[in-house]
Amino acid sequence: MTDADPREQAAQAAGRIADLTGVPRHDAVVVLGTGWAPAADAFGEPVAELPMTDVPGFVAPAADGHRGTIASYDVEGVPTLVLSGRTHLYEGLGLRPVVHGIRTAAACGCTLALLTNANGSLRDDLDIGQPVLLRDHLNLTGTSPIEGAHFVDLTDCWSARLRGIARELYPSLVEATYAWLAGPHYETLAEAEWVRRVGGDVLGMSTVPEAIAGRECGLEVLGLSTVTAIEGQDSGIDPREVVAVAERTAARMGPLLADLVRKGLP
Repeated sequence: MTDADPREQAAQAAGRIADLTGVPRHDAVVVLGTGWAPAADAFGEPVAELPMTDVPGFVAPAADGHRGTIASYDVEGVPTLVLSGRTHLYEGLGLRPVVHGIRTAAACGCTLALLTNANGSLRDDLDIGQPVLLRDHLNLTGTSPIEGAHFVDLTDCWSARLRGIARELYPSLVEATYAWLAGPHYETLAEAEWVRRVGGDVLGMSTVPEAIAGRECGLEVLGLSTVTAIEGQDSGIDPREVVAVAERTAARMGPLLADLVRKGLP
């Protein structure tokens, strides 16, 4: 990305999306993280779908399990933007590309953001393939997408109102605190134990910067995360299995995301 103001870049990207999709405004955005692409089937047929790289400021996702598309859906009258894939901090492009999608969604008119990802669990009571609701986060990267002396209150980062709706729709959901680490390496046994001791329930390499930037833009944010590995075990973590587990869970969780779009707008 250039040194242009990120808000101006987001506005330009939003204009391009409106032109390419024929939808002048979107109300909700869904970001589909690792393996979550099958969830989009619950939204019906897209009004329009295009490669992310057709829109200014977007780059093709580098990680497996990220399709790299932008789609517009009409979810029972709610114009919904679906970003299938994301850019990660470990790709070395800085934080602006990481949060460009969520800033663009805000510029498109979105007020509701549903963020999804895959995680490694630090809790004994969470099972592989189990979806969890993010109630809070730990930013362990020492970075922020917010630039300059612009102070954003994150005490309500993960909307209590939206979490309540999600639990009504899917009562078996449990809540967890998500720890964001830079990656792309997985954690050592000692690192996993340290994160658990400082309050992390699950950990991963994404989503938190989008939540921060989303709150900066005034979006109400909800996070859903799939347990795809158990941290702190000697057996190790297979990246291919992470994607496969997330895909199986996403197919089940798509209807919940669609219901949250329908019921989540104030």
